[in-house]
Amino acid sequence: MAMLPTNLDMDVLRALVIAMEHGGFARAAERLGRTQSAISLQMKKLEEQVGQPLFRKAGRTVALTDAGDLLLGYARRLVALNDEALSAARGRAMDGTVRVGFPQDLAERWLPAVLGSFHRAHPRIHVEAQVGRGRELRERVTQGALDLALAFGEIGGNSATTAAGAATLAHLPVAWVAPDGFRADPESPLPLALLDAPCMFRQHGIERLDRGGRPWRITFTSPSLSGLWAAVEAGLGVTIRTPLGLPDTLAALEPHHDLPELGSVTLELHRAPSAANPAVDRLHGILADSLTSVLRDAGAQ
Repeated sequence: MAMLPTNLDMDVLRALVIAMEHGGFARAAERLGRTQSAISLQMKKLEEQVGQPLFRKAGRTVALTDAGDLLLGYARRLVALNDEALSAARGRAMDGTVRVGFPQDLAERWLPAVLGSFHRAHPRIHVEAQVGRGRELRERVTQGALDLALAFGEIGGNSATTAAGAATLAHLPVAWVAPDGFRADPESPLPLALLDAPCMFRQHGIERLDRGGRPWRITFTSPSLSGLWAAVEAGLGVTIRTPLGLPDTLAALEPHHDLPELGSVTLELHRAPSAANPAVDRLHGILADSLTSVLRDAGAQ
């Protein structure tokens, strides 16, 4: 008689994903409302099911083995599919329209996957998406032209200055961005590739250079972030941005390049006061949850 296949426990897989995304078993226990020892027992059960060690000591923390890293990728997909299936079954009758805005930084890699998943789970909800700059998106939420918007706040802002109806999701570092291997010449004006004005990052970077007495010149401007990335990749100049959505060919410059520090900026999720319906509630929750790993990779705090 053939042996029955082993079924991985969805609760255990979810605990694994949360532990790896939030920095360990203690953080996972906090988020799941369980004790750390209970999470550790779940991970031990998972190792027994897989038949391979999944974790190794890395100083005071726990890291994944190669087998653990492989399983984590599958766990993320299984948990996401589980949640999508439940959403589809529970919310298929949900309908309506949600108008939502996003910064360009999230439009290429993250946005299609999130909206695609949302549409499969809620095919009767019509999503109207707009990509724009932070101030414009925030104003449209205030005016009621958008229900939701992910937008950058003010550089150096904090949760105390976040607008009413908005949640601060993270503080992201603002950085000088250049191709791998770039070296700034302190004897020459710094070449800048920038978004067209008005742009908060553009203004902030120029002000910091002027304050520090660092000569600069604008070598390229673009109305779109994709055009800006292409110019920086081509070596036309450095730019100012967060690591969010940064192409793999570009990197945030280290402090030894003798360029002024740029501080940090908040990423906020804004919601219009009039946007009170189940469709908006559902997309609001999905946006906040699905950004967790993206923000972690971008060095968010």
